[in-house]
Amino acid sequence: MRKRRQLIFKKQSLSLTLPRRQRLLFSSLFYTYRPTLSLSLSLSLSHDRSSKSQEMEGEKWDMLEWLGPDASICVINYLDNPADVVRAAAVSKSWRKFVISNEFSKMMCMKLCPEISNFTHIELPNRDILCPLQEASSSTSMEWQIQERAHIVYAYCARRILIGHSDKDCVMSCIGASSTDNFPEEGIENTLEPSYSVDSGPSYWSSAGQSDPNVQESLVYRLESDLYLVNEIRIRPFKALFQDGHPIYSAKHVRFQMGHSKLNLSELSLVTAEEESQLTKDDNYVWTYISPEYSMAQESNLQAFKLPRPILCIGGVLKIELLGRVQKQEADDLYYICVGYVQVIGCPLSPHLIVDRSTNYRVLEYYLQTNMTCETAASSEVQSRQQTLFDRIQQMGPDIILRTIFGGAHLQFDDEDNTDDIDGDSDDGDAGDHDDDVHAPR
Repeated sequence: MRKRRQLIFKKQSLSLTLPRRQRLLFSSLFYTYRPTLSLSLSLSLSHDRSSKSQEMEGEKWDMLEWLGPDASICVINYLDNPADVVRAAAVSKSWRKFVISNEFSKMMCMKLCPEISNFTHIELPNRDILCPLQEASSSTSMEWQIQERAHIVYAYCARRILIGHSDKDCVMSCIGASSTDNFPEEGIENTLEPSYSVDSGPSYWSSAGQSDPNVQESLVYRLESDLYLVNEIRIRPFKALFQDGHPIYSAKHVRFQMGHSKLNLSELSLVTAEEESQLTKDDNYVWTYISPEYSMAQESNLQAFKLPRPILCIGGVLKIELLGRVQKQEADDLYYICVGYVQVIGCPLSPHLIVDRSTNYRVLEYYLQTNMTCETAASSEVQSRQQTLFDRIQQMGPDIILRTIFGGAHLQFDDEDNTDDIDGDSDDGDAGDHDDDVHAPR
């Protein structure tokens, strides 16, 4: 019978008999509990299904039972990558039940994107084909299957949020402007044209003139999808080359709102500037995100306003608020705001994620990929990276891991061949910095 190493805590007179593979997992768990370190490697190692389960004193040994639910929740809450949550759920049946029942995927998704909290329900329209519900013997079994599906959806959504960076312009059409000086020649549609001039004339939107420089204006756009992850908005103030001095009619500040419309925009047909102006009123919309104010420079270049984090626009409506005026027109001594071009940079979450309009945008629908089942959706990423991560853990070695974790304890390993004494350092800061492959947005 193969001998097992004994881990002796001399300060506490505590001795635990742990197999090497379980000890590495134990060590890596606490390695993550200190925020500067990571759990992803140990989770991948523990997912190695080729090795047989170990036993401790004749009984199966479970890390979650040893730590207890409260400590386990604290450890997993330190994860900042949705792939690590998926790996944790793939360790064993007990780990999967613990991760899914505590909704760690949902919490991870809401941490990355708080707008997810607007959804009250999740549907899988094609579930009967790809992920059918099994006959449940009780309401508890049915509830568990629903939780399993929610785990898959939120894990997929969190992954899309992390990788959802694109330079694609996602504006589909214009909804309306709060005012227009000369409609439709100076209408909001001109802001979708990147060039300065069209048909031998300048292309821009112009507000109506105001004597009060504090009167604000707004431009409302419709995005290509009801679920769009927006990273930044770019605006180019208009420079009037046809006026003396080439004035630039920028705003002082700009702010953005995202949400959905209470109206059926597809049935609207606008013919006047007044009708268009009515569509910009806040009573017609439900805003799920309002940005901080950004200062706008009085320059005619394309100015980028990067959002604090990727924002999920639920409903596909974006409102640009132009706050304050800086430039008067010499002809009438009135303040104007003019915009030459607008870009909204982001990426859609469709076609797999769709919001149900009939539920007031409260239900998120997830269409599983035709080549993916419930089991492969949860474990495909783990399997693809498992061997590489296993090799990295072997290179680290157990002594290095334990030295970092149990800084103040004197550790001794009793092995079949030799015995090593390790004196740790109690300074938490010696752990160093750790860089994950993917960092959650702040």
